[in-house]
Amino acid sequence: MIPNKTQLQEHAHRRRRLMEAMGEGAIAIVPGAPERTRNRDVTHPFRQDSDFWYLTGFVEPEAVAVLVPGRSEGDYVLFCRERDPEKETWNGRRAGTEGAVRDFGADEAHPLAELEQVLPGLLEGRERVYLSLGHESGMDRRVSAWIEAMGRRGRAGVRPPRALMSLEPLLHELRLFKSEQELEAMRRAAAVTVEAHRRAMAACRPGVWEYQLEAELLYTFRHAGMESAYASIVGGGANGCILHYTENEDRLRDGDLVLIDAGCEYRGYAGDVTRTFPVNGRFSPVQRAVYDIVLEAQAAAIAQVAPGRHWEEPHQAAVAVLTRGLVDLGVLQGPVQRLVEEGAYRPYYMHRTGHWLGLDVHDVGDYRVDGAPRPLQPGMVMTVEPGLYFPPGGEGVPEALAGIGVRIEDDVAVTRAGHEVLTADCPKAPEAIEALMTPAD
Repeated sequence: MIPNKTQLQEHAHRRRRLMEAMGEGAIAIVPGAPERTRNRDVTHPFRQDSDFWYLTGFVEPEAVAVLVPGRSEGDYVLFCRERDPEKETWNGRRAGTEGAVRDFGADEAHPLAELEQVLPGLLEGRERVYLSLGHESGMDRRVSAWIEAMGRRGRAGVRPPRALMSLEPLLHELRLFKSEQELEAMRRAAAVTVEAHRRAMAACRPGVWEYQLEAELLYTFRHAGMESAYASIVGGGANGCILHYTENEDRLRDGDLVLIDAGCEYRGYAGDVTRTFPVNGRFSPVQRAVYDIVLEAQAAAIAQVAPGRHWEEPHQAAVAVLTRGLVDLGVLQGPVQRLVEEGAYRPYYMHRTGHWLGLDVHDVGDYRVDGAPRPLQPGMVMTVEPGLYFPPGGEGVPEALAGIGVRIEDDVAVTRAGHEVLTADCPKAPEAIEALMTPAD
């Protein structure tokens, strides 16, 4: 996909901000993702590395972006595959070096095969090299070898860089704060994700297979020209108590709940929504009791998403409601505050209430700064996803609750005025879910 003018400007703005953070005398080397073998001569569908895509918008594998602040010939150099009519006949079109400059905004482009000849020259005279240290491409090892070779030419006046620096702290801090263009992409991903969940609810009934509901999700994603942001979770009954259940192979039973955690991505930006609903379209009294606790916990957590709050506050709000609910259900006994302090809720709620969301489903960005929970600021996007899980045979699980797993998740952006729930149109009130699943004749 060739970026339009607005998108090109957005990527250029991101590169400028990163280079300003790097400072003079620096250079950054950012490898793209490789193609990955699925089996034998079949590859997985290609998905670009998120850091690389954030800076370039370039969608082909094996490319390398180099940012050289202050370079007179241009500060953005891209190495990519050359045009090859035979390979393009078999495997699709390539931008080539001409397209890298014309369509993707590179100041200069070279064939990937020339990386070993050209890149060491770009390193000369630079003081610091920013890399994704330990990245699977092994670029840090290659750069170290180039620097070592340059050091042996010191008598010839060659001055190698003196320091290898981790790129992630600078780049991931930028990625944490979404621009309006990024937020609009996330709204589009959220809208299609919501449509997919609504379609799955409408298609659900006893006897349907988990994978058939997954098919409803995938149809909606692909019909909108989007891809899954992650492997969809469709867990009926006790499968909903497995946090990352992805087998999706069982038949849905009358009287059970089904938990769906699924989202699509638009231009790399992810939606991430979880809904839990009754297979037969009607909550039983005990299911409704658990569901209402989780729904109240989510509302309490979302209310804490605002500038001036900190990262832990939504989780703390959810935990207080869930713990009180566990006491009301008879699962826990004792004062709520003491139970919270002891972590007595953890056998039934073992994960955090959310995570950053963006180009990665579990997006980049520090959760703590100087040892303290990070203050929330406009432009951050997070999920809010409390849950309660009562697996059959689990320690302390009452028989009446066995097999019930409930999670409710929405995508929430921090705004200047408070927050925006990007996925607010996805039904979660019990009455709304039941109405969607059992429409009037």
